[in-house]
Amino acid sequence: MSLFAARPDIIHHLSPDHLGRSLRADVRAGLSASPKTLPPKWFYDKLGSELFERITGLPEYYPTRAEREVLELHAAEIATACPAETLIELGSGSSRKTPLLLNALRNEGSLRRYVGVDISDSALLDAQNELARAFPDLELQAVTADFETQLHLLPRAGRRMVALLGSTIGNFEPSTRASFLSDVRDLLGKDGGSLLLGTDLVKSPHVLVSAYADTEGITADFNRNVLRVLNTELGANFDVMAFEHMAVWMPREEWIEMRLRASRPMMVHLPEMDMTIQFHEGEELRTEISAKFRLDGVVEEMETAGFSVAGQWTDPQNRFALTLAAAI
Repeated sequence: MSLFAARPDIIHHLSPDHLGRSLRADVRAGLSASPKTLPPKWFYDKLGSELFERITGLPEYYPTRAEREVLELHAAEIATACPAETLIELGSGSSRKTPLLLNALRNEGSLRRYVGVDISDSALLDAQNELARAFPDLELQAVTADFETQLHLLPRAGRRMVALLGSTIGNFEPSTRASFLSDVRDLLGKDGGSLLLGTDLVKSPHVLVSAYADTEGITADFNRNVLRVLNTELGANFDVMAFEHMAVWMPREEWIEMRLRASRPMMVHLPEMDMTIQFHEGEELRTEISAKFRLDGVVEEMETAGFSVAGQWTDPQNRFALTLAAAI
């Protein structure tokens, strides 16, 4: 199924041509730049979503397990600190960890509705089916939207908790991150809303690089999937396997970069965009940054955006943090 095929049982805030236009704009800007870049959101067609789910179960990839541990240990405290009538999960994907938070909010007594927001119809539908069985009395909404630009279209009534889990915030460069946090603050208004933010913490570079370069090669396949998306959606002729997966720790920025390195010279044609892109042997295409955080830095960024931090929790090994902040 194409990345852009709409489903009638999902609330679509994306116009039929929105994703196509966004993809073309990102490709034109990113592949014309030096060095070349592409945003990580284009990994996630159906295959990309399936590959990422496999990554979360790998022994090297600790963030999903660590975040789950935080929720298992502290979800009740989170729900008590900032009760919510509506939980809005941005980039919800499979929503595998979400039931821990839903149970805590429901037990606290306030929860009425869950809104999953993603650009992938298939991930939203799979998650909605699972959650409907587990929470038959909860109002469920599946929404396709680009939460980087369409937060203003999400529910604005009542007390809401916005959750951005999985360290998705780490995919944003600092200036974009600051704008996004301010936009979430504007969405929450003055109704007692809150933001629950997942952040991967700074740790040994060896541990970090291993998490993005597993021995089974699943992350490499996931990284190359962005090229498959361009082949499918734009008629490009990338030789996908001619690109080598790389994961590089950038100590000054304190983030991991995922890159694809051309193993030979190539001319790539994108006929639907009337573009031809040259790759030199060894040239690298950056496909993702994944920033790592320090606890005090997260507090500072959220306070700058207009939040008051209500609590921070980590897993027992201090690998991953959840920060809860109230809009003020």
